[in-house]
Amino acid sequence: MSGRFAARLVVTISDADVGRRISLRRRLPTGEYSDVVGVLESWTDKILSVRRRNGELVEVPEDTMVAAKVVPPTPPPRRRPRDAR
Repeated sequence: MSGRFAARLVVTISDADVGRRISLRRRLPTGEYSDVVGVLESWTDKILSVRRRNGELVEVPEDTMVAAKVVPPTPPPRRRPRDAR
């Protein structure tokens, strides 16, 4: 078995997923890839607007998207265990 790794990049979202949490991989002008995870707020004029958890709004041109999927909502924060006394 060779040491090569091949991944299948698939876009499985559509404009019907506005309001849902997504994970999106885009190709940057440098040729590198960058991931964006957040709520898809809009998809108009071939621009996706994704709101990250920190409130930042990221606009992604549709033609730079190489993979995307709907992901589960952010889990609630875990509670710290109490000190045993």
